[in-house]
Amino acid sequence: MDTLLAVRARAITKCFGDVVALDGIDLDVRPGRIHGLAGPNGAGKTTLLGLLLGLATADDGSLEILGTPIGRAPAAPDGVAGFVDGPGLYPSLTARQNLAALAALRGGDPRTAGIDDVLDEVGLTDVADDRTRGFSLGMRQRLGLAAALLTRPRLLVLDEPANGLDPAGARHVHGVLTRLAADGTAVVLSSHRMDDLEALCSEVTVLATGRVVFSGPLAGLAAENRTLDYRLVTSDREAARRTAEDTSGVHVVDDTGARQCAGTLFVRAHVPALDALVTALVRTGVAVRELTPVVSPLEAAFLALTEGRTTDPTPAPTARDRPAADCSAPPHAGERQGVRR
Repeated sequence: MDTLLAVRARAITKCFGDVVALDGIDLDVRPGRIHGLAGPNGAGKTTLLGLLLGLATADDGSLEILGTPIGRAPAAPDGVAGFVDGPGLYPSLTARQNLAALAALRGGDPRTAGIDDVLDEVGLTDVADDRTRGFSLGMRQRLGLAAALLTRPRLLVLDEPANGLDPAGARHVHGVLTRLAADGTAVVLSSHRMDDLEALCSEVTVLATGRVVFSGPLAGLAAENRTLDYRLVTSDREAARRTAEDTSGVHVVDDTGARQCAGTLFVRAHVPALDALVTALVRTGVAVRELTPVVSPLEAAFLALTEGRTTDPTPAPTARDRPAADCSAPPHAGERQGVRR
């Protein structure tokens, strides 16, 4: 039900001069869900995140956040936190001092704001008293997450939260976000990394040229009937090749480079045909040692949806076949500048 949505956006349009950043965007985000935003550079992801954080307002359409209708003045209701374009930090202050300053700006008492708790939650306790000018990109991202967690938000909005994180740091942040969602927080995050979206998100919205080209469960995006290229490593490459050529729906890909790797073959198939190939290999006594997609199903779907749209100046039609947005009107007065498009 719409009344239970953390975010309800309908026909959102946003222009910067004559550039259409968002063109008729619909978005539903439910509490307790991690909703991913994906799309090529310039697709409108960060513009949309900026609207959710109250850094700008839409030129047209309706937006409700945590049940509160958003008007024409840049603002976000209580319970919303996050960052776009990376967190803003005071480089001459320590991590702890940055969070204390933020708590004070919000009218709270730094001594009771839970600073130590959020530093521990994001794994920065050991560097809490180090100046942030020496922090790596990944450490700054984690401190930005800690700043957002100070308010215990009901809607958390993050722009590339895993940017700059090493595998251990990414796993730590994934754990934090998963626990927040389990406790009922709605999380909206953008990422260029398909593995992050696959690991975290139950739903994803894909944008291209300012329009939604897909929105729904990940399973609906990475459908099993999509044809993919796979790397197949077996105990007998030539026998595997003959079996693949005899299996309906399986095509051996030009693999000149793969011949240098013993037992490696590249095939193209959808999942049912691939299952038949594996069964046939086992029956002929060929051991299957590795079978992995060259590109993940999610990434393949993403590329299929967005390739060819990034340079097309004419927005693709949506299911509602809306007309292109009118950018002749100037942006609303008083909007904050600096929101990345």
